[in-house]
Amino acid sequence: MARAGDSFSPPFCPNPDCVFHRDSKGWRFRKKGFFVRRATPRRIQRYRCLHCHRNFSSQTFHVTYWLKRPDLLAPLLLRSLACSGYRQIAREFSVSPSAIQHQIERLGRHCLLFHELHRPKGPPTEPLVIDGFESFEFSQYSPGHFHLAVGRGSHFFYGFGDSELRRKGRMNDAQKRRRAELEAIFGRPDPQSIEKEMAALLEWVVPPGTPVEIHSDEHPAYPRAFRRLSDRPVVHRTTSSKEPRTSHNPLFPVNLLDLLIRHGSANHKRETIAFSKQRGCAAYRLAILLVWRNYMKPFSERRRDATPAQRLGLVGRLLGVAEVLGRRLFPSRIRLPERWARYYWRRVRTRRLPDAPEHCRVFAV
Repeated sequence: MARAGDSFSPPFCPNPDCVFHRDSKGWRFRKKGFFVRRATPRRIQRYRCLHCHRNFSSQTFHVTYWLKRPDLLAPLLLRSLACSGYRQIAREFSVSPSAIQHQIERLGRHCLLFHELHRPKGPPTEPLVIDGFESFEFSQYSPGHFHLAVGRGSHFFYGFGDSELRRKGRMNDAQKRRRAELEAIFGRPDPQSIEKEMAALLEWVVPPGTPVEIHSDEHPAYPRAFRRLSDRPVVHRTTSSKEPRTSHNPLFPVNLLDLLIRHGSANHKRETIAFSKQRGCAAYRLAILLVWRNYMKPFSERRRDATPAQRLGLVGRLLGVAEVLGRRLFPSRIRLPERWARYYWRRVRTRRLPDAPEHCRVFAV
């Protein structure tokens, strides 16, 4: 992981209210001593912006800024994809589970910004494959639906959204009564949420006026979602979900992504005690998997060939952990889409936890 040393030169003012935060042309600063910390490197250079007079340091631009255990961030990126729960990881590093949770949340926020910085902003150069990945938050009475959009040729994971669902399937009388009690207290999810959120995801992935070919299963909400995209001509091709899920299936890219999510994320196992307590926290872990899948994982583990991002020409080579975490990304300099901004600031509400705190910037984001 890159470390800022004495030769480091601040690229811009880190103060979001400074005019030189987004454009550093003509910016002036000066050194202002240093401080010593316990972690390596111990000596950290300090600076002062000569315009807004805000003090900062070389560590301000590092992704481990304001962490007591900066050594954990890099290994946690891969541990979160190894089907481990927070308590299992905490035992390995002899820290509290809350420390692991907070650092993985920071990784998730960083990955949201990293993907927005590198993703293709123009029209898709390939057909898209979409699907819904079902899981739950807090309890099985609160199922959720993550919407996935994947490139058919490159397998690039373009993005995701989510919807709340009402518990369905076979239930006994006691379970039906319990569902009715919870809905009387917390309300029922929007029955049109799937079509609304899928339309919102495609509005973000597909620029206005761009024709796009989309492959999906026969979910009835998808055609209604496409009708909401009146300025984006959609050619919709469906495949039955009962078809064999082999590499010859047109939905194979998203089926494979579903498999990787189940395989690598402890919180999405079908029978698990490591489930996410909040949907927003599940989105953080999914953002980490998105960056790993697109930029760090070879398309074929056996052949060790190009990543999906390399296939689209977004990066020149496979990225490692040090490159993904090479520098701190600022939400004030990278504009996230509305839904992902809600993930970033933890504003996606869980009905069973209505008073859960949002993410508030104090010293670091």
